[in-house]
This record gives sequence, C-alpha cells and structure tokens, in this order.
Amino acid sequence: MHEPQSRVSPEGIVRSGLCIGCGSCVAQGRSEGTPPSAHGGGAARMQFDRYGDLKPQGPATWLRQGPPAFARTCPFSPAARNETELAADLFPGAFQDDAQVGRFYSAYVGHAEEESFRAQGSSGGMVSWTASELLRTGLVDAVAHVLPSNGERFFRYQLSRTPEEIGAGAKSRYYPVEMSEVLETIRAVPGRYAVVGVPCFIKAVQLLRREDPPMRERVAFTLGLFCGHMKSARLVESFAYQMGVNVDDIRSVEYRLKDARRPANWYTAQFVLRDGRSVQRDWFHLAEGDWGSGFFQNEACNFCDDVVSETADISFGDAWVEPYSSDGRGTNVVIVRSAVLHELVASAAAAGRLKLAPVDAAFLAQTQAAGFRQRREGLAYRLSRWRPVALGPNVRPVKRVRPGRAMPWRRKLIYRMRAAITRWSRRLFAAARWAGARSLYVRWARGALSLYHALAYSRGRIGSWVARLAPDDRGG
Repeated sequence: MHEPQSRVSPEGIVRSGLCIGCGSCVAQGRSEGTPPSAHGGGAARMQFDRYGDLKPQGPATWLRQGPPAFARTCPFSPAARNETELAADLFPGAFQDDAQVGRFYSAYVGHAEEESFRAQGSSGGMVSWTASELLRTGLVDAVAHVLPSNGERFFRYQLSRTPEEIGAGAKSRYYPVEMSEVLETIRAVPGRYAVVGVPCFIKAVQLLRREDPPMRERVAFTLGLFCGHMKSARLVESFAYQMGVNVDDIRSVEYRLKDARRPANWYTAQFVLRDGRSVQRDWFHLAEGDWGSGFFQNEACNFCDDVVSETADISFGDAWVEPYSSDGRGTNVVIVRSAVLHELVASAAAAGRLKLAPVDAAFLAQTQAAGFRQRREGLAYRLSRWRPVALGPNVRPVKRVRPGRAMPWRRKLIYRMRAAITRWSRRLFAAARWAGARSLYVRWARGALSLYHALAYSRGRIGSWVARLAPDDRGG
C-alpha cells in the first residue's frame, strides 16, 4: 500500500532515514522557484550533514512540502513507482526477465579491448568505453558523470563533452555526490544527454523523466553502476587519520589504485597531497576495510532492493567470481536493456573492440551474491524490525521485498551487527571529530570489525559465543 502522497516530503524522507542525497528534489525546487523563508532561509540546496552525507536544505515551507512532484520523483518515496514497474515501461522489448537482475536483452563478462579504457578504469573499462562511444557516434552531446573537484568536495557531478573528459572521470568514487546542478543544466540547455549513476540515482532520473517533458526528451541514455552501498564523506577523513595525514592537505583521492600484479578485489587507497607527496594503504589494513561490514553507510541503503541498476539502459559491475576477481587488470559484467545499446555493444564485440562473453542471469547474480543477500534476505529482516522515528514526520519504506524473519539465527545477527556498525560508526565518528579524539573511534572500529568477523566468518566456538551476547530476536 503506497503512503498517502500528502505525507511524503523532503523533511519526512530525511527524518525517516530514506534520503540518499541524489539532489533531484533540489533541482526541481530551484527550477520552479523556491518560496522565500520568513526565517531567512534561501533557495533549496544540498549540503553535508554532521555525518558527512548530503541532504536537502532550504526554507521550512519547502522542506515540509517539497516540489509538486516530489512524492512521485524521490527514489525512496513509497508513493513512487518501483524498479519493476519502471523497467516494464522503459524496456518492453527486453525479452529476458529475472527476479534478481530484472529485464534485459543481453549480458556479458569481459572488458574493453581498445585503447587504454581498461587500464584507466577500476574494472574492465566498460563504463568509460560506452560513454565515449555514445559521444563518438553522436548519440549524445554530453555525459553527466562524477569527476574530481577542486572545491569543497572531492568529487562532483559534471558534464563531459569529449572522450578525453570522460577519461578523467574513470575509476570508482565512494564519496557522496548529488545531481542537482547537472539536472538543472540538462533541463535548461537543449541537447541529448547520458547520465551515469548508481541504482537509486538512475531511478531518480527515470522518475523525473516521467514528470518532466524536457527531461524525458533530453536524457537519451542512462548508464547504471552496480552498487553495494554509498559511503559518507567521513570514510576519507578516517582513512586520512589512519594514514597520518590531515584531510585538508589532500588534493586528490584514489579509492582503488590499480595494480595488474594483484587481485582485483585487493583495494588500495591512495591520497595525493597538496605538497606533491602521496600516501597509500591497502584497505584490509584500515579499520573500515571490510566493505560489507557497513561502516559509514548511508542509512537509506538499508532500504534499497536494487543491486544492478534495473532501470538503466545499460549497467556495469565487477565480476566478483573466479577467475576474474583475481585478475588485477579488471573485468566487468554488463547488462544491456536498451535495443540501441544492445546493437552498439554487439557490433563492437564482433569487431574485436570489446572482449566479451555472453552470460546468463544466474552468472550475473553469482558475481553479486553478497549484495543480493543484503538486499533481499537482509532487507526482508530489516523491514520486519522497522520502527518509526519518535519525533517529526515519518515515512514508511515500501519495497518489493516482503518483511520476513525466516532465516538462520546467524544471518539475523549478521544483519543486526551491520546495522549497528552503520549507526554507531556515524555517531561515534561525529563525536570523536567534535572532541578531537579520532583515535578512540578507530579503536572502537577495530573492535567492532573483529566482532563482526567472528560472527560472520567463524563456524566454531567464537561464533556461538557472539550469538549468546546478542539480544533475543523475538522482541524485534
């Protein structure tokens, strides 16, 4: 049952922990003109909150009401169409349909063979190759994607109009970004655009296209990225502290430094400092180095059920199965849902410009097995335990997954431990940051990670001991 649209507002989405920070609402608010605030507010905008996540800010009236189409265009709004409904309308000709990966024409594992796309990307170079090919063939005039920034934020959405500019945006960006500025530009400047983004951002674009004719006409293609979850800006700060540098001294951030001699899933973080020096460290030597444990995760990610960008014309992920995960050169899995891109990719593969092998839905799901457990079984459990916030407007999450608790106790405890790490890493780092005591946070983080590993990976006495420490699940 969809939430009454009158109850869905930016304020309610934020307070319910469902705001992912995409900026769609702000783009709509500014384009239509935001009413002035009696308390000296101003135009709607996206700003960092105390936890390092981007959230909408603006006049109190706007936050309580939002733009007219907000309930239908916010990707986590219970009144918005879900991914299955959107994909059915967007890709009616896609003849394959799977409960986990959605609708598609074709799917592949492989990499870009020509030029340096593979070497420059975090994975197999297929995202940059596809974006560049859309520009080269004239199918689009510009691509909206994430690029390094010299301003307050390390990364921002920007528009690229040449393959060279696309190359500057290669690699993974585990940092909060928002689309309000590029969405405003797309709406204001005629042309054909492609948008690159994680599942919820692509969903936001598709929902906006349903409501806004200029957006529907100008956004010609969407390129989706598989996603485990989004991190807050505090991940960079904590990494910097543990590597002995001040975050204000960092000029550029590299989350996945590529080394063909090492397995692709051995992440190395590198910071280039303003004085020209660089520092780096493997993720597994850092307190938050286990991605799946949930440190600094955006709260909304606990209520996402899309792993593979089901509403994108084409989507890309890492091939996290052997022998590909050990290949340091990087390998993509690719899901094609657009008939135009199906022909474009197939023709390039036939010409030897791409090295791709066809795969089925089962292979795709296997490469993202942990993500699907978290977004299906884990989501069902989280929905069964969801409680409304005590104060302020509240919006209940409505997902394609039904609430349920029919799973082994160990899985329940793993999901509860991840949720606790997400919640307390955000709170404790904020407190440690305020008090100038980041070392206390790092000690807690290392202890929490050790406890999580004991629960998640131990099959002996340690796992049973951790289980006895956990509260009884019957009370929710």
